[in-house]
Amino acid sequence: MSDIEFRFRHTMMPVASIDRSAEFYTRLLGMQVVRLRREPDRGGRNIAYIGYGDEGTHPVLELIEGTGNHEETWSGHIAIAVSDLPTLVEKLKAADVKFAKPMTKPETGTNTYLAIIVDPDGNQIELNQRKGGIYS
Repeated sequence: MSDIEFRFRHTMMPVASIDRSAEFYTRLLGMQVVRLRREPDRGGRNIAYIGYGDEGTHPVLELIEGTGNHEETWSGHIAIAVSDLPTLVEKLKAADVKFAKPMTKPETGTNTYLAIIVDPDGNQIELNQRKGGIYS
C-alpha cells in the first residue's frame, strides 16, 4: 500500500463528563484542548480533542460525552487519515475486511470520505480522507 499515505489521527474514548476529563488531562498531564464541540441538539453529546499539539500534525485523544442515542452501543475507536480512501476501500473489500460503516461522503464536517472497518478482534477503526489533505 505504498501508494496510499496514512497518518494516525485520534483515539476516541467515551467519558462521563467532558469538563472533568478535559481538566484531568490538561491540569495533570500537560495536554491542551485543541478543539471543543458542544452539541446540545444531538442528545447533549460533547466532544473535546486534547493532546500535545495541533490535531492536524499530532495524534490526539477524542473524548466524547454522550452518544446522542441511548440505544446506541458505546465503545472507543481509533481514527486514521488516509490520502486515497476510495482506493484503500477497494483493497480492503478484496481482502474481505468487515465494514461497520461503508464509505460515505459526509455532507458537513472536515472529511471528504469516511468509512469504519472492524479489526479481527471487533475493534472499530475510523478511516477518513480529509478535505484539506492528510495533515488537515
